[in-house]
Amino acid sequence: MSTSVDSHPVATPTSYLGPFITMVFLFFIVGFLTTANMQFQAPLQRAFLSGAGDMLNTLTLLITFSWFLAYPLCGGIGARWINAYGYKSTLLRGLMVMICGLALFYLSSAYTYYYPESAITISSITIPSGFFIFLLGSFVTGASATILQVVINPYLTACYVKGTQPLQRMAMGGSANSVGTTLAPYFVSGIVFGGVALQDVEVKSLMWPFFCLMVVIALVAVVLRALSLPDIQGTRASQGENLPRSVWSFRHLTLGVVAIFFYVGVEVCVGANINLYAIELGAADVALMATIYWGLMLVGRLICSSLSQIPPRAQLTFTTVGAALLVTLAMVLSNPWLLAFVGLFHSIMWGAIFTLAVDGLGRYTSAASGVFMIGVVGGAILPLLQGGLADWLGGWQWSWTIVLVGEGFMLYYALIGSRVRATDIDIVNC
Repeated sequence: MSTSVDSHPVATPTSYLGPFITMVFLFFIVGFLTTANMQFQAPLQRAFLSGAGDMLNTLTLLITFSWFLAYPLCGGIGARWINAYGYKSTLLRGLMVMICGLALFYLSSAYTYYYPESAITISSITIPSGFFIFLLGSFVTGASATILQVVINPYLTACYVKGTQPLQRMAMGGSANSVGTTLAPYFVSGIVFGGVALQDVEVKSLMWPFFCLMVVIALVAVVLRALSLPDIQGTRASQGENLPRSVWSFRHLTLGVVAIFFYVGVEVCVGANINLYAIELGAADVALMATIYWGLMLVGRLICSSLSQIPPRAQLTFTTVGAALLVTLAMVLSNPWLLAFVGLFHSIMWGAIFTLAVDGLGRYTSAASGVFMIGVVGGAILPLLQGGLADWLGGWQWSWTIVLVGEGFMLYYALIGSRVRATDIDIVNC
């Protein structure tokens, strides 16, 4: 990315404190809705999939799959919108897409409630037509989250705020994202459904929450429209400008996309599969391990937001070594509790990798942010591969080598792969 504000400051840099706070809040919304979408899986099993038979869990997981499928498919759309319309307009368009996705959620519930006989039968499995509308809504809402992140990530990195460096600002945004992911489960179960067990929620109970979320996002869009959110010069191509080379030709960016693939993959591997490893070992307080893992992610991001003097390359090097050490000990000692503390090291990796990946890219930054989203698909692929490896090995203990491979690549990226070639900078400055 272009670090002109931080690495090569002008005499009187413009402060972006207000826009920075706005981006942090939007990062909260992205985290909140991502987790809230997952929390609707249990209600949807009850509301839509009572006739799914042996396909119940597979069909339920399609909800999350549809959401994350949007990242590799829609990141480029967000980048093109930034270059064509600017950051603020792209954010507003992303929020409009989010409202459309929530409207599809509402439509899926209403259609199933008013037309319960409308269903698709495959062999002995009966699936309400409204479920497929919900899957489309999950994809569209995931697309909106993708577009928002394509704006938020480069903006947080490039916007000047006195006394901060890019990685700190990314950590602050990540902290807000973690707060959203932490609050969402309690919001869905305690407020949206009033404490009713998620598996007991009926389809008609889903309509009102989705309508309310549509109203909230619409209000956010109205407020955002009134706020000042200036473009940051030198971080995107001008409208109609043809960039002279492909964004993929920058080695440190391409390797950064691979690094983020492994990062998101290993983050989800630990967060999703630690409980299965603990159950296999007969450990107590199984649910607490994942809670500690995600909680330490938030703690780590808060700590990182106060580290203004340590460069991202050093932070990424230290955290990958620390995470690899804990994972190794967790395997050798058969101690899943050690995996829970990996969250502290995983907490800053996203911001560090993104900051390094877009360093020096200037007007290519917005396009780079779009392709960066492709790597998020690692969160769907690596956990699945780990599960298959666990089945093949007859247990989870040595399946964590997949996580070690990911940590190893990120360490390589920190030490070698993230180095910016002088020829790349020359072309950016042409």
